[in-house]
Amino acid sequence: MNIPLFERLHQEGLLSDLSLQKVKQRAGSRLFSVHWELKTILYLGILLLTGGLGILIYKNIDTIGHQVILAIIALICVSSFVYCERKKLPFATTRVPAPNSFFDYILLLGCITLVTFITYLQVQYTTFGNAYGLATFIPMVILFFCAYYFDHLGVLSMAITNLAAWAGIAITPMNILQSNNFDNTELIFTGLLLGVALTVIAWFSQRRNIKAHFEFTYVNFGMNILFISCLAGMIHFEDFYPLWLLPLAGTVFYFYKRALATGLFYYILLLTLYGYIGISYVIVRGLLSLRIDLGIAFIILMYFIGSATAAIVFLSRMNKKMK
Repeated sequence: MNIPLFERLHQEGLLSDLSLQKVKQRAGSRLFSVHWELKTILYLGILLLTGGLGILIYKNIDTIGHQVILAIIALICVSSFVYCERKKLPFATTRVPAPNSFFDYILLLGCITLVTFITYLQVQYTTFGNAYGLATFIPMVILFFCAYYFDHLGVLSMAITNLAAWAGIAITPMNILQSNNFDNTELIFTGLLLGVALTVIAWFSQRRNIKAHFEFTYVNFGMNILFISCLAGMIHFEDFYPLWLLPLAGTVFYFYKRALATGLFYYILLLTLYGYIGISYVIVRGLLSLRIDLGIAFIILMYFIGSATAAIVFLSRMNKKMK
């Protein structure tokens, strides 16, 4: 409520003292929304519950027994999915609202316990043997199904994360799980393909209006994975690092056009950040390849001051333009 407007009307004699007092009383007694506060508390409750169960199981693993633990996890998982199945609204390719305030959190609890159950089976009993990709592929498929079937963005994020884990493990399982080596050619190109695939899925979802509100989640993951893969390739392939400016520039251009089309400043912020890192890496490497002395150090320092200022000015102007 615009109180200064009513005060100005009162000063001009268009509003009586009693009316102004009633307006101020009404403004002071307005209800305010605690929607996001409640959502935050519920999300924290789910995290604390799952974390507390994990600590309880860890400290009493010898007395409880693995079979009992698996049974408890399975019971929580099944109960959550049964509740969601009974309460959900009919499926549609468009956005389907949650039937009540607790539905999203019960579904999230069921999906978390599902992943925990499958991981527990693999770690304790080696159910899938050395097929580590299968241990991530199965929950990935289930999570994608649940995300679309129950229309849940949080579950979709979990599914995409599982997809990235499955893609990395399927390419180089032993390097990742045993040597902890993420600096390899296969993983970089896998990231590029995954980023492109997620971006294409986002475009297809919007084009065909199949859960079009999932578009931003797909683009967000795809965009970050693409940029990180380009920067990783630039660092990994030291002899050809300038060539990686081409896919980086192509990615920047694509998401710049997408940002203008959608009006999302978030895309501008990310492409500016990643593009700035890539260009700065090439320029600094090029300067250091000439020689290393105080003159080069001064030039690099002035470059960062000037380029950072230019980036801030660009973001400020784009923010005003898009608003």
